[in-house]
Amino acid sequence: MKVLFVLTSHDKLGDTGKKTGFWIEEFAAPYYTLADEGVEIDLASPKGGQPPIDPKSTEPDAQTEATKRFYEDEDLQHKLSKTKKLSEIKAQDYDAVFYPGGHGPLWDLANDQDSIRLIEAFYNAKKPVAAVCHGPAVLAQARSEDGRPLVQGKKVAGFTNTEEEAVQLTNVVPFLVEDRLKELGGNYSKVGDWQPHVVTDGLLITGQNPASSEPAAEALLKLLQKQKSNA
Repeated sequence: MKVLFVLTSHDKLGDTGKKTGFWIEEFAAPYYTLADEGVEIDLASPKGGQPPIDPKSTEPDAQTEATKRFYEDEDLQHKLSKTKKLSEIKAQDYDAVFYPGGHGPLWDLANDQDSIRLIEAFYNAKKPVAAVCHGPAVLAQARSEDGRPLVQGKKVAGFTNTEEEAVQLTNVVPFLVEDRLKELGGNYSKVGDWQPHVVTDGLLITGQNPASSEPAAEALLKLLQKQKSNA
């Protein structure tokens, strides 16, 4: 099994003068969950090369066993520094795609035509699409084959308005993930702030926040194993 991870290339937190990027926990936990089960993983980003890490995700209170493992994993850090360019990726080479969060995707991946094309290609080829936290923002412009929003009528989760308020970025982000998923007709659900919550609807797997990263990867693994056994 082979899975593509797509990371943001955007490092500016709006007009705040602060930095953003991808959230380490949301990359590391799913990566190891899948890799430890023998899944081959490739990494890509819009610009290729080293994707920016959200500095807040390196703070002490954001650390988990997965992030600690990442800091000691020179091979993975080297691999991360050389992500492939998204424009050169083909969905046919992979069994699924996974989008970690962090605020960066709200600015680039949500509007990136290569990313949108890939999501639609994966979905139309009956391959799973997974995203966690701010990652579900990448679904904003993706469409079903009939032209409707991909999330319309589907169970979805993603970073909540109250979680965005808690990190004081409600007025900084270009849009709120919860609001956008609802506007697009998604059947949005959530649990308490910072609690794990993952929903699977057919080929679509979405998680609410950093705590949902590992469960989202477990749901993806389960779906891939099911597809493999049915093949």
